Amino acid sequence: MRTEDGYIISKCLNEDPAAFGLLVDKYKESIYALAYSKLGNFHDAEDITQEVFTKAYQKLNTLKRWDSFLAWLYSITSNLCKMLIRSRSRMPDSEYIEDQDLKALSNSSFESYQDEDLIQSVHETLSLLPEIHRQVLTLFYLGGMSTNQIARLLGTSPNTVLQRLHKARSRMREEMLGMMKTTFEEQKLPSGFTLRVVEILKNIRIEPISPAKALPWGLSLAAGIIATIIGFGTNLRFFDQSPINSLAQGGSRVLKVGLYPIDAMKLSDTPAISSNHLKGNGPGIGVSGLQNAFFITAQTNSGTWTKKTDMVNPRMEMSASIVNGNIYVIGGINRNEGNTSLNVDEYNPIEDKWTKKADMPTARQSLSTCELDGKIYAIGGFEDGQPIEYSVVEVYDPKTDKWVRKANMPTARQFFSTNAINGRIYAIGGWRGAVVLSATEEYDPVTDKWTKKTDMPTKRFAFASSVVNGKIYVIGGSPLGGLPISNGGILSIVEEYDPLLDKWTQKADMPTARMYLNTCVIDDKIYAIGGCSEKTYALTIEVYDPITNKWTKRDDVPSPLQRSCCVGMNGKIYIIGGGNMSGIISTVNEYIPSKL
Repeated sequence: MRTEDGYIISKCLNEDPAAFGLLVDKYKESIYALAYSKLGNFHDAEDITQEVFTKAYQKLNTLKRWDSFLAWLYSITSNLCKMLIRSRSRMPDSEYIEDQDLKALSNSSFESYQDEDLIQSVHETLSLLPEIHRQVLTLFYLGGMSTNQIARLLGTSPNTVLQRLHKARSRMREEMLGMMKTTFEEQKLPSGFTLRVVEILKNIRIEPISPAKALPWGLSLAAGIIATIIGFGTNLRFFDQSPINSLAQGGSRVLKVGLYPIDAMKLSDTPAISSNHLKGNGPGIGVSGLQNAFFITAQTNSGTWTKKTDMVNPRMEMSASIVNGNIYVIGGINRNEGNTSLNVDEYNPIEDKWTKKADMPTARQSLSTCELDGKIYAIGGFEDGQPIEYSVVEVYDPKTDKWVRKANMPTARQFFSTNAINGRIYAIGGWRGAVVLSATEEYDPVTDKWTKKTDMPTKRFAFASSVVNGKIYVIGGSPLGGLPISNGGILSIVEEYDPLLDKWTQKADMPTARMYLNTCVIDDKIYAIGGCSEKTYALTIEVYDPITNKWTKRDDVPSPLQRSCCVGMNGKIYIIGGGNMSGIISTVNEYIPSKL
């Protein structure tokens, strides 16, 4: 659940200092990583991080733009790091050593002797990189930030961050990247860091905000216009039509960010949202209460569903990829023809229109497609009535509407996945001849060759996979070579593959075990949609955040479905075709998730 900085700040400035713990928990890893990138010392970085939040709390009433809180923290961190470096440069070595607790130094040296060489090697390697590359590596691996979050912190674009990450990784040996990740993992902030900071803040008084204070810059222009139109003394009936109305009955909700819970919403007994607890005037919604209203609206799980134009050729077990904003649905099994399909259909989401394209040379269902350099690679699958799976690779160019044959995949398979990262394609898992696979193979389009990689730890088929920040996340599926109906026959396991290290890591399980599901990525989060569980269809959409390694339950799908395909782009998810209790369908639904 996303917490809005402006709302939390308003609570702090209205004499609720404990709410600041939410902001500490939300940004502590990012600030810690930023400090380390500048100082190259984990102990100093932890001390600076604590000081950053202490100073930010002390000066909170001077922050004009509440939506710039992270940028403000960045500025404070940079200044404190510069001051520390400057003071150290003026301090003689002997004086610096004398200022330390000699017993602590001795114990620290003894206890960390075995790790010291590793930490020093990582530090020396990072110090050889340009600052812009060292910074993104540290924020990504130590701070656990996504490329979008790093871009916002550094004031640049996500593409620029990706380019810097790629250049930084390419300049480091693979084994050093592994050492760096291990070191960073061992040097994370202690679990009690947030509570420690909150204890310090209890003794600090800050000037409370005036109830009559003008709208803070953190509110959008739209909020200002709405507030002007409806006035502050009204009951804000504008919001009565939103899903928050069901909450406005005197209840409360506890938000939890990391380890720190806080009562973040309190509502009055009337349909209007009271601002009394925020020191507002009367039952109307004051300035702080207006921010509260927007905050609560953002917390509802109700996304928007819109039915779009049906596919011309109803089918399931097809695959879909995006090129230049258009969706290409390829292969599958067609109900009208009664057999495996050659069809390629292009969907334009802006015009809500389907267009028939050149047929795929080899009819296939249960294949996998992925986009690379503006072309779609259709790989593997099988044809109904044929005894074996295919290893065929055919490439479609939407510009020319033509197909080209490429080198076969070493392991023929169906119900598997492919993903493109850094100019390579990775084929993972699947099913061949009733044998469930764990094989991982890498394809290089430049050389037109395949290479064997480390097997996936859990063999499976009928799973889904997505890419976030250069890593592949394999989710759900089944380990059995038949229709699984017994316990353990359908998986909730999530495994992460890092192509740079050729390494697999197990992550937090999906809440609902399912197979024949779809996944796609919106805002660096993976949406698991549809599929079937052991006794019924899986209806709930569940969202995985690779940064926090946590799952969140979202909306339900409008109708049960499996063996469909879905893609995500521009904040929207398109779920196409598939099968349900009525058979193979041609339905297309557009889903716009509410903000997390």
